[in-house]
Amino acid sequence: MIGAVESTKEKILNADAYSLAAEIKNGNLSSFEITQTYIKHIQKHNPSINAVVEDRYIKALEEAKKYDRLVKENQFIGPLHGVPISIKESIHVQGMKTTGGLINRSDLISKTDAEVVRRLKKAGAIILAKTNTPILCFCQETDNKLYGRTNNPWNLERTAGGSSGGEAALLSIGGAAAGLGSDIGGSIRFPSHFNGVIGFKPSKYHVSQTGHYPPSVEPLQKRMMSIGPMGKSVRDMQLLYRVIAQQTHSPKKLQDYTIEFLPDKPIFPLSEQTQKMYKNVKNTLSSYTINEAIPPYFEDSALLWQEIMSIDGGKSIQRKAFSSDKPNIVKEYIKEKTTGNSAYHHYFTWALIGAKLFKPSKQRKQEINKIINDGDKTINFYLKNRILILPVYHQGALKHGEVYKDIFSIRKTYKTYLPYIAYANVWGLPSLTIPVGKDENDMPVSLQVISRSDNEAALFQLGEILEENFRGYIRCTHFD
Repeated sequence: MIGAVESTKEKILNADAYSLAAEIKNGNLSSFEITQTYIKHIQKHNPSINAVVEDRYIKALEEAKKYDRLVKENQFIGPLHGVPISIKESIHVQGMKTTGGLINRSDLISKTDAEVVRRLKKAGAIILAKTNTPILCFCQETDNKLYGRTNNPWNLERTAGGSSGGEAALLSIGGAAAGLGSDIGGSIRFPSHFNGVIGFKPSKYHVSQTGHYPPSVEPLQKRMMSIGPMGKSVRDMQLLYRVIAQQTHSPKKLQDYTIEFLPDKPIFPLSEQTQKMYKNVKNTLSSYTINEAIPPYFEDSALLWQEIMSIDGGKSIQRKAFSSDKPNIVKEYIKEKTTGNSAYHHYFTWALIGAKLFKPSKQRKQEINKIINDGDKTINFYLKNRILILPVYHQGALKHGEVYKDIFSIRKTYKTYLPYIAYANVWGLPSLTIPVGKDENDMPVSLQVISRSDNEAALFQLGEILEENFRGYIRCTHFD
C-alpha cells in the first residue's frame, strides 16, 4: 500500500497540467488527491527553498471537491478542470496579498483577480499559492526584506533567478502542475534556465497586464513586459498560453522556417559546456534549414534595455516603494549594506541608483524611439520565416548575488551579460525556454527559441523537438 501511494505521489509531482487534466477528466485521479499531494509536498520542502510566500490550501481543497463532484456529473469547466497551479506574487489573486516584497504593503489584499487569473479560473484551474519575487520585480535574483531569499532546489547555495524565481523553484520540485510568471528583463527565462523548467514569454501586447504589480507605465517598458506560463512541458506552454492570450496564432509548419544560430565564435561570454550544448543542438537539427548569423540590433539590445528600464530614472518604481516624496536612496543602500536594518534589500536600492545614473537624456530618448520604430520593421521582416536559437545566460545558476553583480555593476557589465535575454524584451518577441542539459556545476542549462509575433506555433513545434531530444523538464528530487 505504501509503495502504491508513493507511486501515485511521484506520478502527480512529475506530471504536467495537460496530463493531470486528462487524468481528472477520465476519473483516474481526483482533483482533491492531486491538490492534497501538492500541498503536502510544499509544506514539507518549502522551508528549504522559500518559494511559496502565501497559500490558499483550504480554499483550494474545497474547490477541488467541487470539481470532483462536477466530474461525477460529467460536467467540465474547461481545459484546466481541477488542475492546481501557482501564481507569481506580483499578479493579483482575489483574497490574497500582492506586496511586491515590500514591508509597507504586507497587509494589502487584492479585491479582484488579474485578467490572466480570471481566465485561468474560468478554464478550471485551482490557485494553490503565490510565489516569491524580488522587490517590485526589480532584480534578476529573488530576495526581499519581507519574505527573504528563494534558493535554487538543485543547489541551495545558488540563485533561483528572478524575478519569477519563486515560481521556477516551486515548479522545479514539482510543487504545482504549472504556474504563471512575468518577464520584462528575463524574469521568466532566467528562472526557467536556472531551475530547469520550461517557460514562455509571449509577444508584446498578446497577454493582458491588467492586475500585475507594479504595472508598466512607460510605453517602451510596457512593450517589453509580458505575463506568461511556466511549467513542465512545451504542450503546457501552448495550453496555458491559449487560455491567457488575447489573440491566437496561426498554425505554420516548422519546415517553412530557417533556424538560425549565432556564429561558432561567441561575441559575448558563454561557458565551454554551454557552447558544447549549443553546437550539439545545431547538429541535431541539421535536417532543417540552418543558418549562422548575428540578428539585426542584437549587439545594441542590452544597452537599449537598460536605457528603457531607466527611462524615467526609476521614479515610477521609487514612488511605489517609498512613502516619502524624496527618499534618500543612497542612505538606504548604505544602511542596508552596513547594518542590514533597512526595509529595502540592497539589490533594490542599488538598482534604483543605477536607474538614476543611466537615465537617458531627452535627445537620447528621441533617438531610442526612432531606433525602436526602425528596428521593429527590420526585425519583423527578418523573422518572418526565421527562428532564432539563443542561449539564456553565459552559464547555469551562479551563487547567490553573482547575477546581481553581473547585471547591476557600475562598469556596465550588463552590456556583456544581457544581450541574449534583452533581445526578446526590447523587440517584444515571443521566446520559449527549454532545458537542454547541465553545466560544469551540474546545474540546468536552457536555450531559448525566438521569432516574431504570429510564429508561436512554429516555436512550440521546435520546442517539442528540443524537449524530446535533450533534457526537457526533469523534476528535482533532492528533497524526496
